Amino acid sequence: MNIPVNIFMWLLACLPIIVLLVLMIKFQWGATDAAPIGLAITIFTGIVFYKADLKVIVSEASKGIWNALTILVIVWTAVLLYQVGNETRAFLVIRDGMRRLLPNELLLVLAMGWIFESFLQGITGFGVPVAVGAPLLIGIGVKPMWAVIIPLLGQSWGNTFGTLAAAWDALVMSAGISSGSKEYLITAFWTALFIWFWNLIIGITICWFYGKGKAIRKGFLPVLLLSLVQGGGELLLTQVNTTIACFVPACISLIVILLLGRLPGYKQEWSVRDSRVMDREKSAEKGEVKPEGMTLIHAFVPYFLLSVIALIVLLVEPVHTLLGKVQIGFSFPETVTGYGYVNEAVESFSPWTPFTHASMFLFASAVIGMIYYKKKGWIVSGGIGRIFLRAVSMTMPSGMAIIGLVIMSKIMAGTGQTEVLANGIAGVLGKVYVIFSPFIGLLGSFMTGSNMSSNILFAGFQSTTANLLDVHSAIVLGAQSSGASIGSALSPSNIVLGTTTANILGKRRKGAQKDIVITVPAALMIGVFVLALTSCRGGRKWKRKDFFRQEQGGLRLLFVLSWWHVLMLNGLRLNNDILCLVGFLLTAGALLYSPMEGHLYARLKKIER
Repeated sequence: MNIPVNIFMWLLACLPIIVLLVLMIKFQWGATDAAPIGLAITIFTGIVFYKADLKVIVSEASKGIWNALTILVIVWTAVLLYQVGNETRAFLVIRDGMRRLLPNELLLVLAMGWIFESFLQGITGFGVPVAVGAPLLIGIGVKPMWAVIIPLLGQSWGNTFGTLAAAWDALVMSAGISSGSKEYLITAFWTALFIWFWNLIIGITICWFYGKGKAIRKGFLPVLLLSLVQGGGELLLTQVNTTIACFVPACISLIVILLLGRLPGYKQEWSVRDSRVMDREKSAEKGEVKPEGMTLIHAFVPYFLLSVIALIVLLVEPVHTLLGKVQIGFSFPETVTGYGYVNEAVESFSPWTPFTHASMFLFASAVIGMIYYKKKGWIVSGGIGRIFLRAVSMTMPSGMAIIGLVIMSKIMAGTGQTEVLANGIAGVLGKVYVIFSPFIGLLGSFMTGSNMSSNILFAGFQSTTANLLDVHSAIVLGAQSSGASIGSALSPSNIVLGTTTANILGKRRKGAQKDIVITVPAALMIGVFVLALTSCRGGRKWKRKDFFRQEQGGLRLLFVLSWWHVLMLNGLRLNNDILCLVGFLLTAGALLYSPMEGHLYARLKKIER
């Protein structure tokens, strides 16, 4: 690579991401509005400063559109399946059925706020579990604010492998990992392991919210068992088939919690009377009309169909092989930038197998479910049209955002901007960078409201940075996606969905504050673990002696100097002598560090001996 790696080029590579952050956090723009602006900046910097011609831009943009479409078809079919249940009011039946089967109030809250959320996340995702979960929890007596906080946490662990692994597919696509390869399986393992840790934290946290120590003592064993099924089951299935890695354990956990409700210690009525989560004065909801004759089994029919179809197609090898023969892919020529950054030619880029794709399972189960409910009379005249129309309207905003972000990610990678960004970060932070890897994922999902979008934006960057640092990229990518899962609990778009359906839109900040206390420490623990893990596994050793005389150290020194320079300039502008003095002293110290390191450090080492 002949692209110069300096502060100017690095800042240009950062610029699209910085603009996205400012627009979405400071100005509260949605991803649909912000993504095109970030894309425009990426194209401009790619052409003007990274010497990419029109052929490079068009080729990478075309790849991005193709990748985005294969993702969007999953999103639309997942939302379509959700709208089938919404139109038939099946979720009311599920709520009341669970209330009858689980007299233990703690188990009921865990079931409706964690287990059922996980089940919905395994199938649909994209805010649906929060939008559905909040009113269901209110229906069983949970206070509105807590009815938003709990499902925000409950759904978050399933983000990566949920929606039949849509976010995971985005991760491996962006990182350039071949499906089924050794690297693919190792990355899936570490991702699932970190998510398992987060899953256990969620269960314990919900117990704490409900009744502090008393609830933790009562719910510890159920939480441990449910986490083993969900997190442990996902970990095992990632080594078999990632598409069903979240969905199947989530289904099993639903059965497990219902069985737990039949055990001697949990089949009697039990509650914490002074629980801060529950509204003891709440009366039954009025105006809710359940579909006549619909049972809990009927309400789950589309999901039963989804399970059967997915398992047959994915696990019966002759069926999978036959249906997998149909592939759609496009060829792309080799492209080269003015700096000599090469994008190799591809005969069949990211081939799509429609009959083994997750979207096919979702679409088939949604259509059959509609036919079944129509015959039963639970879908009235015009209902099918409403289902399709609502699915399209609900998908369009996220669809435009995903297309913009995927194209932006591809152009950044194809013009060499991702490479420069990674080189700069690696040079400045060194291996300490891995501590921040889950926070980058968290930031991505906070910005975009989607684990998938976070993986699209940052997976390539994280992988490149890990390789530059001689750190196993599988571990860093696992931290990226697990951090993105955690961040979905803080996503403003998810919070808005929950607070809207809970009718407390003005209190969204309170919900975020409650979740921050849990999410940030969890991400930090994963980051520290990754640092310890990568340090133990070897790789390039960080040498303190003469470090700043190396290219990597020089870049770090230059970065530090630039910020001290900014401090001095602000001191001059504001006529503040203290800022000027501090900036000067820090700058002088940074400049003197190298000779001090070479001489003073050597003397200290002799004294130690």
